[in-house]
Amino acid sequence: MTANQFIEKLATFKNEKELHKVAKFFKGNDGVTKALGVRFGDVFKTAKEFSNIPLGEINKLLDSDYYEIRMGAISIMDYQAKDKKTPQEQKKELFELYLNRHDRLNNWDFVDRGAYNIIGEYLMDKPRDLLYELVKSKNIWERRTAIVSTYAFIKKGEVDDTFAIAELLIHDEEELVNKAVGSWVREAGKKDETKLKAFLDKHASTMPRVTLRYAVEKLNKQDKAWYMNLKN
Repeated sequence: MTANQFIEKLATFKNEKELHKVAKFFKGNDGVTKALGVRFGDVFKTAKEFSNIPLGEINKLLDSDYYEIRMGAISIMDYQAKDKKTPQEQKKELFELYLNRHDRLNNWDFVDRGAYNIIGEYLMDKPRDLLYELVKSKNIWERRTAIVSTYAFIKKGEVDDTFAIAELLIHDEEELVNKAVGSWVREAGKKDETKLKAFLDKHASTMPRVTLRYAVEKLNKQDKAWYMNLKN
């Protein structure tokens, strides 16, 4: 399986009605990304068919200016990372490829598609200092990766890193980081509502409104109203 074969297969699904994708979903500003015109359902299906493609070929897909081709690349990486049969050394290579090519993973949905399994799951039994380094990055998508990756820990009942990273990003200037912070503290709160409320008690009055709105989404009506009313 090669990158060219993947692209040829993906092109069979082209549909002019899907050419709005970049304008609607792509929030990066690289000035070159364009739409191929393929439904994401077909992108994911094709990625699964090509899930055994070598990392070198995935790297070629990441070079593409087409939105759906890069989405295919990160989807293949995700399928490989979560496959129990994938050797640990290969998971390490996927982890490194994600980080080394973050310049090509330059949209919120690339991060949300890959960070959980490729970064978070890999770090489950390892030091997590890297995530705290990503928090400091000037790259919005690396900062989003820092918080989204913690979903792997949340799923295992570990929420401390989520709240710690959220606190570091609580006043981020980018809305797509604000939304991620709110979303993942909400998910952490499903595991430990007490810690969520402690976080909100400390930050609700000053955090961006969109972060707060996402964070309280699953609280009961009374608690939700209480925290929303704390916002200045």
